[in-house]
Amino acid sequence: MARRGPALPRAAVRLESVTKTYGKGAGAVTAINNVSVTIPPQTFTAVMGPSGSGKSTFLHCAAGLDRPSSGSVYLGDLDADLSRLSETELTELRRERIGFVFQAFNLLAALDVRQNVTLPLRLAGRRADRAYLAEVLSRVGLAERARHLPSQLSGGQQQRVAIARALITRPEVVFADEPTGALDTVTAREILKLLRQAVDTMGQTMVMVTHDPVAASYADSVLFLADGGIVEAASNLSADQIADRMTRLGAWA
Repeated sequence: MARRGPALPRAAVRLESVTKTYGKGAGAVTAINNVSVTIPPQTFTAVMGPSGSGKSTFLHCAAGLDRPSSGSVYLGDLDADLSRLSETELTELRRERIGFVFQAFNLLAALDVRQNVTLPLRLAGRRADRAYLAEVLSRVGLAERARHLPSQLSGGQQQRVAIARALITRPEVVFADEPTGALDTVTAREILKLLRQAVDTMGQTMVMVTHDPVAASYADSVLFLADGGIVEAASNLSADQIADRMTRLGAWA
Protein backbone atom coordinates (compact mmCIF):
# COMPACT_ATOMS: atom_id res chain seq x y z
CA MET A 1 0.00 0.00 0.00
CA ALA A 2 1.16 3.54 -0.67
CA ARG A 3 2.85 5.21 2.24
CA ARG A 4 1.58 8.31 4.05
CA GLY A 5 3.42 11.59 4.07
CA PRO A 6 4.41 13.33 7.31
CA ALA A 7 2.29 16.47 6.93
CA LEU A 8 -1.45 17.07 7.02
CA PRO A 9 -2.94 16.86 3.52
CA ARG A 10 -3.57 20.06 1.65
CA ALA A 11 -6.31 18.30 -0.28
CA ALA A 12 -8.76 15.58 0.68
CA VAL A 13 -9.07 14.63 -2.99
CA ARG A 14 -7.14 15.87 -6.02
CA LEU A 15 -7.84 15.08 -9.66
CA GLU A 16 -5.23 16.00 -12.25
CA SER A 17 -6.24 16.00 -15.94
CA VAL A 18 -8.59 13.05 -15.45
CA THR A 19 -10.33 11.65 -18.52
CA LYS A 20 -12.59 8.60 -18.60
CA THR A 21 -13.63 7.08 -21.90
CA TYR A 22 -15.89 4.04 -22.24
CA GLY A 23 -15.61 1.85 -25.32
CA LYS A 24 -13.25 2.10 -28.26
CA GLY A 25 -13.19 3.38 -31.79
CA ALA A 26 -16.26 5.00 -33.30
CA GLY A 27 -18.42 3.90 -30.38
CA ALA A 28 -16.22 5.43 -27.68
CA VAL A 29 -17.91 7.81 -25.23
CA THR A 30 -15.91 10.24 -23.10
CA ALA A 31 -17.77 10.72 -19.80
CA ILE A 32 -15.34 13.21 -18.24
CA ASN A 33 -12.63 15.04 -20.12
CA ASN A 34 -9.43 16.53 -18.70
CA VAL A 35 -10.91 17.32 -15.28
CA SER A 36 -8.64 18.89 -12.67
CA VAL A 37 -9.90 19.91 -9.23
CA THR A 38 -8.72 20.07 -5.62
CA ILE A 39 -11.17 19.46 -2.78
CA PRO A 40 -9.92 20.81 0.56
CA PRO A 41 -10.21 18.78 3.78
CA GLN A 42 -13.15 19.33 6.12
CA THR A 43 -15.38 20.83 3.44
CA PHE A 44 -18.72 19.91 1.88
CA THR A 45 -18.67 19.89 -1.93
CA ALA A 46 -21.70 19.27 -4.13
CA VAL A 47 -21.35 18.08 -7.72
CA MET A 48 -24.17 19.02 -10.09
CA GLY A 49 -24.92 18.90 -13.79
CA PRO A 50 -27.46 17.77 -16.37
CA SER A 51 -28.04 14.09 -17.03
CA GLY A 52 -25.03 12.73 -18.88
CA SER A 53 -22.73 15.51 -17.71
CA GLY A 54 -20.33 13.07 -16.02
CA LYS A 55 -21.34 13.43 -12.35
CA SER A 56 -21.35 9.74 -11.49
CA THR A 57 -18.17 9.08 -13.47
CA PHE A 58 -16.48 11.95 -11.65
CA LEU A 59 -17.45 10.43 -8.30
CA HIS A 60 -16.42 6.92 -9.31
CA CYS A 61 -12.99 8.05 -10.48
CA ALA A 62 -12.43 10.30 -7.46
CA ALA A 63 -13.41 7.50 -5.07
CA GLY A 64 -11.30 4.81 -6.70
CA LEU A 65 -14.38 2.87 -7.85
CA ASP A 66 -13.33 3.26 -11.49
CA ARG A 67 -9.98 3.84 -13.13
CA PRO A 68 -9.55 6.90 -15.33
CA SER A 69 -8.41 6.39 -18.91
CA SER A 70 -5.76 9.04 -18.28
CA GLY A 71 -4.79 11.48 -15.56
CA SER A 72 -4.16 11.01 -11.84
CA VAL A 73 -6.20 10.84 -8.63
CA TYR A 74 -4.76 11.44 -5.17
CA LEU A 75 -6.40 10.93 -1.78
CA GLY A 76 -5.31 12.90 1.27
CA ASP A 77 -1.67 12.38 2.16
CA LEU A 78 -1.16 9.29 0.02
CA ASP A 79 1.72 9.89 -2.33
CA ALA A 80 0.51 7.35 -4.90
CA ASP A 81 -1.84 7.85 -7.82
CA LEU A 82 -5.00 5.82 -7.10
CA SER A 83 -5.25 4.86 -10.75
CA ARG A 84 -1.96 2.99 -10.46
CA LEU A 85 -2.81 0.95 -7.37
CA SER A 86 -3.55 -2.74 -7.66
CA GLU A 87 -7.10 -4.00 -7.17
CA THR A 88 -6.12 -5.36 -3.77
CA GLU A 89 -4.68 -2.00 -2.71
CA LEU A 90 -7.75 -0.16 -4.00
CA THR A 91 -10.08 -2.48 -2.12
CA GLU A 92 -8.14 -1.89 1.10
CA LEU A 93 -8.13 1.86 0.55
CA ARG A 94 -11.86 2.05 -0.17
CA ARG A 95 -12.65 -0.08 2.87
CA GLU A 96 -10.50 1.82 5.35
CA ARG A 97 -10.06 5.38 4.10
CA ILE A 98 -13.17 6.20 2.08
CA GLY A 99 -16.82 6.25 3.11
CA PHE A 100 -19.75 5.76 0.75
CA VAL A 101 -23.41 6.75 0.97
CA PHE A 102 -25.71 5.88 -1.93
CA GLN A 103 -29.35 6.45 -2.85
CA ALA A 104 -29.98 2.76 -2.23
CA PHE A 105 -29.09 2.25 1.41
CA ASN A 106 -27.27 -1.07 0.71
CA LEU A 107 -27.87 -2.47 4.18
CA LEU A 108 -27.72 -6.20 4.92
CA ALA A 109 -31.21 -7.30 5.95
CA ALA A 110 -30.00 -9.98 8.36
CA LEU A 111 -27.75 -7.58 10.33
CA ASP A 112 -28.98 -5.13 12.93
CA VAL A 113 -28.03 -1.46 12.99
CA ARG A 114 -24.86 -1.95 15.03
CA GLN A 115 -23.71 -4.84 12.85
CA ASN A 116 -24.38 -2.95 9.60
CA VAL A 117 -22.49 0.08 10.88
CA THR A 118 -19.43 -1.90 11.97
CA LEU A 119 -19.34 -4.16 8.89
CA PRO A 120 -16.45 -2.25 7.21
CA LEU A 121 -14.35 -2.72 10.33
CA ARG A 122 -15.08 -6.43 10.49
CA LEU A 123 -14.20 -6.85 6.83
CA ALA A 124 -10.90 -5.15 7.60
CA GLY A 125 -10.28 -7.43 10.57
CA ARG A 126 -10.55 -4.54 13.04
CA ARG A 127 -12.54 -4.18 16.22
CA ALA A 128 -14.89 -1.29 16.71
CA ASP A 129 -13.94 1.42 19.17
CA ARG A 130 -16.98 1.16 21.47
CA ALA A 131 -16.86 4.79 22.51
CA TYR A 132 -16.64 6.02 18.93
CA LEU A 133 -19.38 3.63 17.81
CA ALA A 134 -21.64 4.98 20.52
CA GLU A 135 -20.78 8.54 19.47
CA VAL A 136 -21.55 7.88 15.82
CA LEU A 137 -24.84 6.13 16.59
CA SER A 138 -25.79 9.03 18.84
CA ARG A 139 -24.91 11.62 16.21
CA VAL A 140 -27.12 9.96 13.62
CA GLY A 141 -29.96 9.56 16.11
CA LEU A 142 -29.92 5.76 16.31
CA ALA A 143 -28.55 5.12 19.80
CA GLU A 144 -31.89 3.60 20.85
CA ARG A 145 -32.23 1.47 17.71
CA ALA A 146 -28.86 -0.24 17.63
CA ARG A 147 -30.45 -3.70 17.79
CA HIS A 148 -33.15 -3.07 15.19
CA LEU A 149 -33.06 -4.73 11.77
CA PRO A 150 -33.34 -2.59 8.60
CA SER A 151 -36.90 -3.86 8.07
CA GLN A 152 -37.83 -2.25 11.38
CA LEU A 153 -36.60 1.18 10.30
CA SER A 154 -37.99 3.93 8.10
CA GLY A 155 -36.22 4.96 4.91
CA GLY A 156 -34.68 7.95 6.63
CA GLN A 157 -33.44 5.82 9.50
CA GLN A 158 -31.92 3.33 7.06
CA GLN A 159 -30.03 6.16 5.38
CA ARG A 160 -28.80 7.25 8.80
CA VAL A 161 -27.41 3.75 9.27
CA ALA A 162 -25.64 4.08 5.91
CA ILE A 163 -24.14 7.40 6.99
CA ALA A 164 -22.96 5.94 10.30
CA ARG A 165 -21.39 3.05 8.38
CA ALA A 166 -19.57 5.55 6.16
CA LEU A 167 -18.23 7.41 9.20
CA ILE A 168 -17.22 4.48 11.40
CA THR A 169 -13.75 4.01 9.85
CA ARG A 170 -12.97 7.72 10.30
CA PRO A 171 -12.47 8.07 6.52
CA GLU A 172 -10.55 10.87 4.88
CA VAL A 173 -13.53 11.59 2.66
CA VAL A 174 -17.15 10.46 2.31
CA PHE A 175 -18.62 10.23 -1.19
CA ALA A 176 -22.40 10.46 -1.36
CA ASP A 177 -24.26 9.68 -4.60
CA GLU A 178 -27.80 11.13 -4.56
CA PRO A 179 -28.13 10.29 -0.84
CA THR A 180 -31.59 11.89 -0.53
CA GLY A 181 -32.99 10.74 -3.89
CA ALA A 182 -35.22 8.04 -2.35
CA LEU A 183 -36.47 10.15 0.55
CA ASP A 184 -39.39 12.51 1.06
CA THR A 185 -38.66 16.23 1.38
CA VAL A 186 -38.77 16.44 5.17
CA THR A 187 -36.62 13.36 5.68
CA ALA A 188 -34.21 14.50 2.96
CA ARG A 189 -33.57 17.76 4.80
CA GLU A 190 -32.89 15.87 8.02
CA ILE A 191 -30.29 13.76 6.21
CA LEU A 192 -28.70 16.84 4.63
CA LYS A 193 -28.44 18.50 8.04
CA LEU A 194 -26.76 15.34 9.30
CA LEU A 195 -24.21 15.41 6.46
CA ARG A 196 -23.58 19.09 7.14
CA GLN A 197 -23.03 18.37 10.84
CA ALA A 198 -20.54 15.61 10.00
CA VAL A 199 -18.42 18.28 8.30
CA ASP A 200 -18.91 20.99 10.91
CA THR A 201 -18.61 18.95 14.11
CA MET A 202 -16.58 15.88 13.09
CA GLY A 203 -14.18 17.50 10.63
CA GLN A 204 -15.35 15.19 7.86
CA THR A 205 -14.84 15.87 4.14
CA MET A 206 -18.01 15.33 2.09
CA VAL A 207 -18.39 15.10 -1.70
CA MET A 208 -22.00 14.73 -2.81
CA VAL A 209 -23.44 14.19 -6.27
CA THR A 210 -26.99 15.51 -6.49
CA HIS A 211 -29.55 16.81 -8.96
CA ASP A 212 -31.37 18.80 -6.25
CA PRO A 213 -30.50 22.51 -5.84
CA VAL A 214 -31.84 22.44 -2.27
CA ALA A 215 -29.49 19.59 -1.39
CA ALA A 216 -26.56 21.36 -3.03
CA SER A 217 -27.26 24.52 -1.03
CA TYR A 218 -26.12 22.69 2.12
CA ALA A 219 -22.61 22.45 0.65
CA ASP A 220 -19.77 24.94 1.02
CA SER A 221 -19.17 24.91 -2.72
CA VAL A 222 -20.74 23.50 -5.87
CA LEU A 223 -18.92 22.06 -8.88
CA PHE A 224 -21.05 22.41 -12.01
CA LEU A 225 -20.36 19.81 -14.70
CA ALA A 226 -21.46 19.94 -18.34
CA ASP A 227 -20.36 17.82 -21.28
CA GLY A 228 -17.77 16.02 -19.17
CA GLY A 229 -15.99 19.06 -17.76
CA ILE A 230 -16.18 21.42 -14.79
CA VAL A 231 -17.60 24.65 -16.17
CA GLU A 232 -17.97 26.53 -12.90
CA ALA A 233 -17.12 26.28 -9.21
CA ALA A 234 -19.00 28.56 -6.83
CA SER A 235 -19.38 28.94 -3.06
CA ASN A 236 -22.15 29.89 -0.65
CA LEU A 237 -24.99 29.71 -3.16
CA SER A 238 -28.68 29.59 -2.32
CA ALA A 239 -30.94 26.91 -3.80
CA ASP A 240 -32.42 29.51 -6.17
CA GLN A 241 -28.98 30.61 -7.36
CA ILE A 242 -27.97 26.99 -7.95
CA ALA A 243 -31.18 26.28 -9.86
CA ASP A 244 -30.58 29.34 -12.03
CA ARG A 245 -27.06 28.22 -12.90
CA MET A 246 -28.30 24.73 -13.72
CA THR A 247 -30.62 26.11 -16.41
CA ARG A 248 -27.57 27.50 -18.23
CA LEU A 249 -25.44 24.34 -18.27
CA GLY A 250 -24.64 22.23 -21.30
CA ALA A 251 -27.69 20.73 -22.98
CA TRP A 252 -29.97 22.73 -20.71
CA ALA A 253 -28.56 26.07 -21.87
